[in-house]
Amino acid sequence: MKIPRAVYKRIVLKLSGEALQGGGSHGIDSRVLVSLAGQLTELRAMGVQVAVVLGGGNIFRGRENSHSRGLNMDRAVADYMGMLATVINGLALQNALEISGVPTRVMTAIEMQRVAEPYIRRRAIRHLEKNRIVIFVAGTGNPYFTTDTAAALRAMEIHAEAILKATKVDGVYSADPLKTRGAKKFGSLKYLDVLKKGLKVMDNTAVSLCMDNKLPIVVFNMNKEGNIRKVVLGERIGTIVS
Repeated sequence: MKIPRAVYKRIVLKLSGEALQGGGSHGIDSRVLVSLAGQLTELRAMGVQVAVVLGGGNIFRGRENSHSRGLNMDRAVADYMGMLATVINGLALQNALEISGVPTRVMTAIEMQRVAEPYIRRRAIRHLEKNRIVIFVAGTGNPYFTTDTAAALRAMEIHAEAILKATKVDGVYSADPLKTRGAKKFGSLKYLDVLKKGLKVMDNTAVSLCMDNKLPIVVFNMNKEGNIRKVVLGERIGTIVS
């Protein structure tokens, strides 16, 4: 059987925490984990080096909770709690992958020796070269930065060829297609268009990082199984920002 040729040899897959909750209102849906593990296993078999950056919004969102009425939580404290939520998600994904027989490493920006490896750039690259899937958790390790920024930063550091931004819709639209009838879908965009129009691709810091380093961002619907593979093979689905 001929193995299809991938367009991207090393990628960073950016997943929100909400992506892991499936149809639920919070937490982790085991069916989503199993599906995701299967798709990532397929990429690995194609020779693609895969790194994953996870959000934690299915458990705790720092910015939103720091503004909750009556809670009055310090933003830095809330962000650290959100980072810890990403560690929980990373361990869950690691378990699903290793059940499938895939060697995996969780690397954290906040050191916790008994749970995950500390993030070291050269070690992360070496894991990828050994065909291990690497899961980056705890964001950048700093409050006031999102996991979008963490994904862009890690992608630069490990010399990824693209960021794959998995969402609930099939690309970038002029407005939220789930709320606005007739919202226009973009097949491709330039970084400056995203920044000027305030389109919700990734946060501005992440987009600016990608623009400065000419790293493409592919936004696609992760709820359709097989879409990650299609993006890696270069099929025109979703929206590409370049």
